[in-house]
Amino acid sequence: MIPVEILVIGGGPAGLCAAVQAAEMGSKVLIVDRNNTLGGQLVKQTHMFFGSEKQYASTRGFDIANILLDKIDKMKNVEIMRKATVLAIYEDGVVSLEHKDKYIKIKPKAIVVATGASEKNLAFPNNDLPGIYGAGAVQTLMNEYGVKPGNRVLMIGAGNIGLIVSYQLIQAGVRVEAIVEAAPTIGGYLVHASKVRRMGVPILTGYSIKEAYGTDSLESAAIWKLDENWRGIPGTEKKLNVDVICISVGLSPLSELLWQAGCQMKYIHELGGFVPVRDTNLHSSVKGLFVAGDVAGVEEASSAMVEGYIAGMSAAAYLGYKLYNMKLVKEDLMNQLDSLRHGPVGEKIRRGISNLTIEHEAAASVDAL
Repeated sequence: MIPVEILVIGGGPAGLCAAVQAAEMGSKVLIVDRNNTLGGQLVKQTHMFFGSEKQYASTRGFDIANILLDKIDKMKNVEIMRKATVLAIYEDGVVSLEHKDKYIKIKPKAIVVATGASEKNLAFPNNDLPGIYGAGAVQTLMNEYGVKPGNRVLMIGAGNIGLIVSYQLIQAGVRVEAIVEAAPTIGGYLVHASKVRRMGVPILTGYSIKEAYGTDSLESAAIWKLDENWRGIPGTEKKLNVDVICISVGLSPLSELLWQAGCQMKYIHELGGFVPVRDTNLHSSVKGLFVAGDVAGVEEASSAMVEGYIAGMSAAAYLGYKLYNMKLVKEDLMNQLDSLRHGPVGEKIRRGISNLTIEHEAAASVDAL
């Protein structure tokens, strides 16, 4: 049994920021991640971030990951366990994991779960043909391994991820034949949509994929217009000669460990599915277990980083560590989240979160210290 003060599960943007904040307050932190390279989604994001200077605006995602990892490398009270898969969180707070073919038990005093999210799939005929990917998989191929997924792409989904990956495909010399979006309006930022439109890529709203065609791999695809009930309209089909279909229809929080730990969960459509209820310090219904990032509700990476700082500070405060200006820091972080959650998309996020907040009776509140 390995004793740990704060265990951070997940080394993406939320987990790294949680570790930085908790360590800066003096606590000892162990980061566990199933990958060899930490940074999560940041390592394959080549675009420059929005937000403010505090969220590394105008900095590319992989550079942000390096900035955070450089900070952690200088901290003597942070340990990283790479290529380690967390298997369970038990009722007594013990966490088990697999690392280098060994079964290990860890006993943390506090846990920050920052496991992120997984890509949603889409059901249509022949959706298992080689050449059909999630948008994240395409980003991994191109931006981590330098591999073009194909030559002609149909993008399904006009949210930020779909638009950004489309632009990255164009930069890699891949032709994007079209972006189709089932909703009547584009879901991503218009600045991203304008970039791909200027490159000559049509964005068809109110459309979705009907069927994929091919023998050994994808050869073409049919799209069609949807009616007000989201059903395909016969006679509106368009056939596209593509060798790649890229699916970007949203993310689902990777919340299995939270269910296993006994966290109170609630289905919130605006946040991507089942997410944990929590207080304003991101303390879940399970004493000593905090959450941050997409596992707490799918948002942008900038919001995940800010939540990571809040969860890290809250976990450290739960163990008795303090900052002389803790209330001011917490207030600034909350203001950052409010700023990031402005606009129509942010309104949905705020509405979803309003249905989740609880008063946590067991934990010491950051506001009370």
